[in-house]
Amino acid sequence: MKNKNLISQKNKEELSNDGWIITRRDFLKISVLTTAGICTGLSSANASFLNSQSNLSFGIVTDPHYAEIPDINGKYYSKSLYKMNECVSLMNNKKVDFLIELGDFKDLSQPASEKETINYLKAIEKVFTQFNGPRYHVMGNHDTDCLSKKQFLSYIKNTDIPQAKKFYSFERMGIHFIVLDANYLSDGRDYDHGNWDWTDANIPEKEIMWLREDLSSTKKPVIVFAHQLLDGKGSHYVNNAIDVRQELDNSGKVLAVFQGHYHEGSYSKINDIHYYTLKAMVTGDGKKNNSYAIVKVYNDHINITGYRKAVDKKCIIR
Repeated sequence: MKNKNLISQKNKEELSNDGWIITRRDFLKISVLTTAGICTGLSSANASFLNSQSNLSFGIVTDPHYAEIPDINGKYYSKSLYKMNECVSLMNNKKVDFLIELGDFKDLSQPASEKETINYLKAIEKVFTQFNGPRYHVMGNHDTDCLSKKQFLSYIKNTDIPQAKKFYSFERMGIHFIVLDANYLSDGRDYDHGNWDWTDANIPEKEIMWLREDLSSTKKPVIVFAHQLLDGKGSHYVNNAIDVRQELDNSGKVLAVFQGHYHEGSYSKINDIHYYTLKAMVTGDGKKNNSYAIVKVYNDHINITGYRKAVDKKCIIR
């Protein structure tokens, strides 16, 4: 397999953004074929994928944690504005059909101040709204670290979705998309003004009932978005993830779940559903440590092109 980083100077494509020069060299990946129905890159055996016409493409980004606070533990909070600018510019350049962020859009001021935290939210949303198309948000735990869910939702916009909706669905080009909210304590209370435990994420029964009904209401293939992980057990996972997965499995309609929260990223496949966790935008300094991806849905596979440190995947639809 050829190293796709070796491109000619004349093919270099530049985007200038806040003093950053971004080239195709920064974006292209060295790809390696893997097994078990998922691979990165292409081989001759998979070249036929290129002949399928993509029906839809969308951008994903997660965990910018934007705040004007000191960098700590490898998290560069203030740099997320520049990183988001780069992401949005690329998504506009590629003309994806929509852009969605998977939670922890902003972080907490130090000392904690509701006013300052709202300013951070306004600033990152202003950059996000520069995307020239439909935009969506997934609620993350840090989105309520100094605010209520109602406050958070009042400062962001989900295209054509009622403002108060914490979980919701929408459709684009023959695909049904579901956005979940796992920011509930074990007793069913909403996360609110820092009254949460990041290891205690739950999807309450009322939301599971809504999910079941929403899945039943469509005959289209489904893609799900969540912040906390649904494909296992542990501190980064939804406590009742197995119950949620049962609904997804029973429907027979879900192709993939896209997640955030776990900053290192991950991938798994359970009962023919692909679970892709995108690496966090906030982790690491400089443009090389940005993270976002474009997802293209084909008739027989889903192609995920990761930019900067995000990981490429090709997921076969069975």
